[in-house]
Amino acid sequence: MILVTMGFSFYLYVYKEKEYQEELIDKNNSPIQLINQIKGYFYINPFIAISFAITFFSFVGVPPMIGFFAKQMILSAALDSGYIFMALVAILTSVIGAGYYLNLIKQIFFYKDNYKINPSIKNLNLIGYIIPASFYEETHKDSNREKLIHFKPENITVSSSFSSSISVLTLLLALFIYIPGE
Repeated sequence: MILVTMGFSFYLYVYKEKEYQEELIDKNNSPIQLINQIKGYFYINPFIAISFAITFFSFVGVPPMIGFFAKQMILSAALDSGYIFMALVAILTSVIGAGYYLNLIKQIFFYKDNYKINPSIKNLNLIGYIIPASFYEETHKDSNREKLIHFKPENITVSSSFSSSISVLTLLLALFIYIPGE
């Protein structure tokens, strides 16, 4: 969900310099395809970047996060059952995965972004129509019931249900620090 949200926010941006532009295979359906595309995302949307980092710290297994306790329980169950070699392989793959996850966090927080607001949408005014639900039931008897609204592309945001889901899930990952337990 966080990657979809990040990709959604990139529709308003273009690359600052020509050298960073790359022709992506499916850029209309998946705006994030390469790691260097999320470089400096913290400067675009810090809240989503922090949620992304908390999620990745949980994936890595940083001790106060829920991912640490999940890995600890699996490894202790494997060691109790005598699967020492499998536990060592799991630890090794976890360390290798942590390197990749921490590289993503480094790209997001410690590099400057290569994006700027798309100049073609700077003075663009969008028009939307708000149609009441009762309008559909009356089979278009009164077409003047539509309300016309004007807005700018910067005012398009992620839906409240989507951002609420991300916030609640990130909060659950973070609250596990204060209420640890198996």
